[in-house]
Amino acid sequence: MSLHQDLIERDRKVTFHASTHLRDFAHGDAPGRVITGGKGINIVDKDGREFIDGFAGLYCVNIGYGRTEVAEAIYKQALELSYYHTYVGHSNEPQIELSERILKIAGMNMSKVYYGMSGSDANETQLKIVRYYNNVLGRPQKKKVISRMRGYHGSGIASGSLTGLKAFHDHFDLPIDTIRHTEAPHYYLRAAEQHGMTELEFSAYCADKLEAMILEEGPDTVAAFIGEPVLGTGGIVPPPEGYWDAIQTVLAKYDVLLIADEVVCGFGRTGSDFGSHHYNMKPDLVTIAKGLTSAYQPLSGVIVGEKVWQVLEQGTGEYGPIGHGWTYSGHALGCAAGLANLDIIERENLVGNAAETGGYFQQQLKANFEGHPLLGDVRGVGLMAALEFSPDAKQRLHFDPALKVGPRVAAAAMEENLIARAMPQGDILGFAPPLTINRGEVDEMIGRAKRAIDRVTDELVRSGDLKSGEKEAAFTV
Repeated sequence: MSLHQDLIERDRKVTFHASTHLRDFAHGDAPGRVITGGKGINIVDKDGREFIDGFAGLYCVNIGYGRTEVAEAIYKQALELSYYHTYVGHSNEPQIELSERILKIAGMNMSKVYYGMSGSDANETQLKIVRYYNNVLGRPQKKKVISRMRGYHGSGIASGSLTGLKAFHDHFDLPIDTIRHTEAPHYYLRAAEQHGMTELEFSAYCADKLEAMILEEGPDTVAAFIGEPVLGTGGIVPPPEGYWDAIQTVLAKYDVLLIADEVVCGFGRTGSDFGSHHYNMKPDLVTIAKGLTSAYQPLSGVIVGEKVWQVLEQGTGEYGPIGHGWTYSGHALGCAAGLANLDIIERENLVGNAAETGGYFQQQLKANFEGHPLLGDVRGVGLMAALEFSPDAKQRLHFDPALKVGPRVAAAAMEENLIARAMPQGDILGFAPPLTINRGEVDEMIGRAKRAIDRVTDELVRSGDLKSGEKEAAFTV
């Protein structure tokens, strides 16, 4: 047995893995891999096999792997102060400087930053802020939060409730009763069902559905709306034309706070500093994580807008110190990593690269895959994109889920030494490479993806599950 295989077998006996078929993995019926290093857009396993990481970990390693300057910043800070809590006014220099940097980049009349360790805990904080805010304002009934189907906002009890994906609700007794879900802005899937709407018409339809939900629930009970600028785990879906303008008009009408979940989009992924900038959003609260440190240390944040901050100050004036805190909030090593990460993003103009090389990436995806017999939709923005598979693109049909087309393509890509992600709730392959990627690496990544997709296409044709010509089945969702 190789050392790598021995490590995997030891792992099977002791580790509870996230998003894993627990029985299959524990009993050796699902694969494992031990990752030992990485450089640029590539990672290496214990056998020395090198992969293009077309998903930057989980959308998070924006500056790429092997950045020793971040490791050095963490080490230097650890020699001085590795940790002290940030309760009752205690702070550390990296936290102060990082907060200043974040607020400068964000703009949008943001006022303060509260830190956590993950996007999930940051969205738990958001929900507590929303409740506290309305209690201070004397509106104890205004507590419901509207999220969206296919949205992803975490895996906790409350943040998992905000998430609008079945796998995160089923068998966990979620969502909790103050969370509602409205229409997903997934134009490819939903517009045809709505009689061939244009993007603008579909955006208006989504806004109308939101308004109808607010009115049905009672505007005096709806506190906030949360949304990713671009749907991430729900399929990497950029919003249709005019979507955020239409949604924000409804929110303003009924005094509903907007929480922008920038965990994926923040710090350059769309080709703008924040997805909110890219789509002219004006959030009251912003959630950040992933790209804040490029995952070199766990760190998340809640950016609080001035409007909300004034109410929080008022509340502590009336009720005393706010009853919310995490042990590791503002962790000095995480903040040091964040500062080094932002230095690299700025110095190497990685936001600009996400726009420029991202534009090339989007062009090449369309050139290689639009019209491909397995493809229903090719979409994306900046350095995030998705390929949605269909047995009939014109009618936007779905494959039988038992065929597992998305996972099969992802597995075939892995055989080509490319990591791309099979997205949940559909046959979708997602890409979100490090923001350091260049055009040559884009070409290599797409070449490997095309070989994988062609291989699965051939398998489906041979099995009779993919046929040429028009399908006679009706459109389904």
